[in-house]
Amino acid sequence: MTGTPPAKGFARIPLPQSLVDQARAHQDGTTVPAEPRNAATVVLMRGGSGEPEVYLLRRQKVMAFAGGMAVFPGGGVDPRDFDSSVAWAGPAPADWAERLGVEEELARAIVCAAVRETFEESGVLLAGDSATTVVADTTGADWEADREALESRDLSMTDFLTRRGLVLRTDLLGAWSGWLTPTFEPRRYRTWFFVAALPEGQVTRDVSTESTEVLWLPASEALRQAESGELMMLPPTYLTCLEVLQHADPGEVLAAARERDVSMFTPEVVADGDEFVLSRPPHLDPLLQERFG
Repeated sequence: MTGTPPAKGFARIPLPQSLVDQARAHQDGTTVPAEPRNAATVVLMRGGSGEPEVYLLRRQKVMAFAGGMAVFPGGGVDPRDFDSSVAWAGPAPADWAERLGVEEELARAIVCAAVRETFEESGVLLAGDSATTVVADTTGADWEADREALESRDLSMTDFLTRRGLVLRTDLLGAWSGWLTPTFEPRRYRTWFFVAALPEGQVTRDVSTESTEVLWLPASEALRQAESGELMMLPPTYLTCLEVLQHADPGEVLAAARERDVSMFTPEVVADGDEFVLSRPPHLDPLLQERFG
């Protein structure tokens, strides 16, 4: 467990001894890495006062993964997300495959999961009745019934869209980054991060099944609360908020997404003097140095 330590500040908080012991057991060959599950998460944004606001869910403490943490809407790829007959608008699955660094079939499923999980957890639906329109209101009882049926897997995304005459607006998503849970964690996810703006007319839900609270926070306030300990965040969530803060509004974030290369980063335990911390992508060093000196 060696390497270059992260910049000072939030991203270099020492790891609990239990995690260090897990990492050592893995390094010694005592444990076998868990097989990662593919997942998608969406940084849902709206305009604020000179910076984007982000939508966060505080997960229930009893959740097996990231219990009590503030996270973006998202979850695992479901087998039915692979349905090639799903109504589709925007960049073709082949284009998404190139952006996400995966085969076309998986790219389609990841994008579908991103839209589905966002609707399940926030009530926001990135879909419309054509390639140029977006659903304006998803607050009715019939929408809530469909959301619950999707969440319970009684309804597939394909059937949901077909029944309502809708198509996925995949062009409303921007690919942002990729994070793979460290090898020593017992539950691991290969997660693709996307960004999206809250569609005009739509509103988010007040709470989701897996969360105790939902929050709309300016990106700067989300960072402040994480740094003060008021809000618990995993490093990918914190670092994504830090990147989003560099832009004035959701439109700028989406424009930046079009220029980004998406690759999967796996944090590792690295030594920082007598302590151990998690590594982070090197391209974030300048932002961390600027924030913490």
